[in-house]
Amino acid sequence: MNNNIDKRNKLEDNVFSFRTTKDGKVFIYWYGKQVTILKGKKAFKFMSKIDRADEKQKQLIMAKETGNFKRGNEK
Repeated sequence: MNNNIDKRNKLEDNVFSFRTTKDGKVFIYWYGKQVTILKGKKAFKFMSKIDRADEKQKQLIMAKETGNFKRGNEK
């Protein structure tokens, strides 16, 4: 993985988490607060990426899926 992506090591703290539901939805959380819901094809694609990723990659995938965290505005 490219070290330039997480220069400030924000993803080392495992700030993102997720849970899935029986109907295939994926809820993504940031510090325990729900920030997005994925459904359908997006949820399936997300889970296929997560299944192959290590912990840091999982954090990066979840950060990208939330959208707002791409610009570095997390506090």
